[in-house]
Amino acid sequence: MAVSALIAPLHAQEYFGDARPDAPELAARGSLQVGVRTLVAEHADQVDVLRYSDTNPNPRYVRKLTLEVWYPATLAAGQKEHTVYTDVLGSGANDPARPNTPFQFIGRAARDAAPAAGRYPLVIVSHGYPGSRLQMSYLTENLASKGYVVVAIDHPESTRADKAGFAGTLLNRRLDDLFVLDSVAAWAKPGSGHFLAGVVDAGNTALIGYSMGAYGALNTVGAGVSAAAAAYVPGGKLAVNRQGNAGYESRRDERIKAVVAFAPWGGAHKVWDAEGLAGVRTPTLFISGDQDDVAGYKDGVVRIFEGAVHADRYLLTYQGGRHNSAPNPPSPAMLSSLDDFMSYAEPVWDSRRINNINQHFVTAFLGIQLKAQPLQAYLDLPSLTADGTIEPDPGLWKGFRKRTALGLAWRHLPAQ
Repeated sequence: MAVSALIAPLHAQEYFGDARPDAPELAARGSLQVGVRTLVAEHADQVDVLRYSDTNPNPRYVRKLTLEVWYPATLAAGQKEHTVYTDVLGSGANDPARPNTPFQFIGRAARDAAPAAGRYPLVIVSHGYPGSRLQMSYLTENLASKGYVVVAIDHPESTRADKAGFAGTLLNRRLDDLFVLDSVAAWAKPGSGHFLAGVVDAGNTALIGYSMGAYGALNTVGAGVSAAAAAYVPGGKLAVNRQGNAGYESRRDERIKAVVAFAPWGGAHKVWDAEGLAGVRTPTLFISGDQDDVAGYKDGVVRIFEGAVHADRYLLTYQGGRHNSAPNPPSPAMLSSLDDFMSYAEPVWDSRRINNINQHFVTAFLGIQLKAQPLQAYLDLPSLTADGTIEPDPGLWKGFRKRTALGLAWRHLPAQ
């Protein structure tokens, strides 16, 4: 059989995030229709750490953040929940081995639809390095259908289109998250004239981050970086995100009620010490593969999970999974490049299966934290035993069909 015949079905594009027959219960799309819009927010007078020098110690610039916003919508006659997203392949604008190449994929959302009546919790989504605001559309669309306004950020110098020095990502993730939260809160005020006026409850917010996005989310809710991490950013500029810095302490934001941290970077890289991790007091759901060779697992994600002693926290582990526990499945455009394909795919897990499991657990966790929904039973699951094995019959996990919870491990640690 010709190779083209084998791969041809993949070119018939499908909607990412649709439930497979074996999807756990809460992965199902919600009852609300979904709209989507693209916005831009400009954060003026920010430190441009990538232009820092001894002769120019305080360079400033405007950070232009492109945002994708998904929200409960009311569709006009003839309008359909269908859109086409455009993203790029590659690993930055100056990598000749992986040039930026546009690709498209479809989504279940109506472009520029009118928002539905109601006031909905806010979810801010932060991508990896490099990544994009569209990287987790399977999850953002799903959450909007369940009654959330979801705002995903393109972080400058950190997307596949404009990847630049790592110091900018280390410095700006927390600052970007808080700026977007403040921006949406202003748009949400009645009479603002914005399409989100009266639609968003910004005082009831969750952060979802992947890799460097999860680093930023944890930094935002109290995981101040260590003194050792200061050397990662020139000129001591990272001190603004350090534990013990008066400005940092004063910016803990009580509007943020929950964090979902996919494969958080930093635990294995001396970014946080015990004091820094103890600063997290926000309920957190960690999700990781136990073979993560980017963020690290036992010395990385597990270290963060166990060190956040003052937060009620959960850890979902994909056994045999590496770092790609968060993104969409690979698009057909990625099939011609192993590097592009493996920037989204997992070696032993089906990405669509991971997506459904993520939808299930994030739905339960955010439903509890932001909506007080009676979903705790979905998180009260058999856990790892003291010797690291799974308790008998993982098929008993609530919401999973019998024999479908294999390959997963679960831990819960209450706040001290």
